[in-house]
Amino acid sequence: MQKDKILVTRSSMPPYEEYIEAIKPLWDSHWLTNMGQYHKELELQLAEYLDVPEISLTVNGHMALELAIQSFDFPEGAEVITTPFTFISTTHAIVRNKLQPVFCDVKEDDGTIDETKIEDLITEKTVAILPVHVYGNVCNVEAIQEIADKYNLKVIYDAAHAFGEKYLGKGIGNYGDVSIFSFHATKVFNTIEGGAVVCKNHERYERLRDLKNFGIRGEELVVAVGANAKMNEFAAIMGLCNLKHIDKAIEARKRICEYYFEEISKIEGIEFYNQRDNATHNYGYFPIKVTDRYPLTRDELYQKLREDNIYTRKYFYPLTADQACFKNKYKDKELMIARKLSKESMVLPLYEGLEEKYQRKIIDIIKNY
Repeated sequence: MQKDKILVTRSSMPPYEEYIEAIKPLWDSHWLTNMGQYHKELELQLAEYLDVPEISLTVNGHMALELAIQSFDFPEGAEVITTPFTFISTTHAIVRNKLQPVFCDVKEDDGTIDETKIEDLITEKTVAILPVHVYGNVCNVEAIQEIADKYNLKVIYDAAHAFGEKYLGKGIGNYGDVSIFSFHATKVFNTIEGGAVVCKNHERYERLRDLKNFGIRGEELVVAVGANAKMNEFAAIMGLCNLKHIDKAIEARKRICEYYFEEISKIEGIEFYNQRDNATHNYGYFPIKVTDRYPLTRDELYQKLREDNIYTRKYFYPLTADQACFKNKYKDKELMIARKLSKESMVLPLYEGLEEKYQRKIIDIIKNY
């Protein structure tokens, strides 16, 4: 039995001395939050790295999505077409804005929302489409935008998995009306906890600034009903430090993914998700599909690996549409492909420092069955 636990992920961190040196000035200024010097600096550096016009930092990716939706002032009860094959946060953000999620099936090849099924779900109450670049696989942004333009809908991308990716040479955050990123500790790039909304104009940036700071514009002026969703200075400094090493981290993850693919692609019954042409990839996840041609089910393979202290993840299972808090509550058109993928999919351990001997162990267990 594998003695050490091999976790599904491990947080990337800068050298200890680098971070400690970077936070020293906070003991002089005592400015720890409220959009200070390092918050502003990280916004500038991320806007450049992500190749986007405006970026507003938040305390986490979920609040980024909640506030992004809120910034459009949709009427209560309006409908948002979205995918059920995602982390629960995506659906929660819609519901917590008092909107109705309408679940659309996904494509089997890449797991993203099936753009050919969106139009059939549009009603007079539809106000937006909220797709997810799942596992960093880029959605069909052209087709989605064409539909949105035809019906005068907003497009809000959940790009939590797509940090640093480009499509047709443009930062992925340039597509749609807004995009959100997650900088959670488990992501390719992290600020310990954090997130951001990418927008195309300064007016929306100002709107988001209001919403993440209680709507406060001055000591005696509150202009909107907002939340407290600001990123603190310790988190911002962690982001600034990690950003210096991000390209090296992505390259390391790429090598690990290539080794997985080279070895596991030889195994009958294990399949992979496709990535779009003309898109870069950040190697944030290594998902596999355990099909019915493999001797074990996904759940059985998951358990066999767990028995050997190897922690994979059934990502995403169950579908958000099938979770206890949402089941039978919202419109549920046929989700055949999404449910199939939900029962087949599993992400393997992947992080910058994953040792080859541990990766070899994972591959051998999958091969042995």
